[in-house]
Amino acid sequence: MRYRFAVMLVVFASILTGATVMDRIAVIVGRRAIKTSDIDRDLRVSAFLNRQKVDLSSAAMHSAAERLIDQELVRQDLINGQYTEPTAQDVTDFLGQLKRDRFNGSDAGLQADLGRYRLTEDQLRRHLLWQLTVLRFIDQRFRAGVLVTDEDAAVYYREHQAELQKAYPRDNSLEALGPKIRETLTGERINQAFEEWLAETRKSVRIDYRQQAFNGGTSQ
Repeated sequence: MRYRFAVMLVVFASILTGATVMDRIAVIVGRRAIKTSDIDRDLRVSAFLNRQKVDLSSAAMHSAAERLIDQELVRQDLINGQYTEPTAQDVTDFLGQLKRDRFNGSDAGLQADLGRYRLTEDQLRRHLLWQLTVLRFIDQRFRAGVLVTDEDAAVYYREHQAELQKAYPRDNSLEALGPKIRETLTGERINQAFEEWLAETRKSVRIDYRQQAFNGGTSQ
């Protein structure tokens, strides 16, 4: 299932070795402030997870700010609602899988890579906790309102039959692939509902950008 927040980012105080950085307010969302240190950490965590070079350009900072605005709107709804939250064990399992997939289970390898991105394991754990929280929020908040009919599944099957036959050469009948198709359609519609909710929620919240905070970005 693909969600807008499949790579969801949580940020904390910036740590820049050998430099003094002035932490400034970049965006005010309602009564909450997003700081330049939040944006910096968002970009570093994103780069770490995607194995990319850290981009601190003005354009990248603006994109990160938009993600953080969306996160703040989710956070406010979480406070007002009743949702099942992930546990510390969920985070440990997630981190363990990441360590196995990327570092062959090596803790030293993980720590070295985190150091290259100027991150700590605690910061990564906080990010993973938030990512799991948001994904669970999206599923609980919007899945109940999604309906996928047999006709929906049949239409999808006809439209994607060639690629489905290639992906599932042994048994690619509608009956066999029906559950996978329904889950795919459900995920797409949950994502659409979430996007619509974000757009409507943004209209009801004052968002104030401090453009000077986005000047002077670099890549590293």
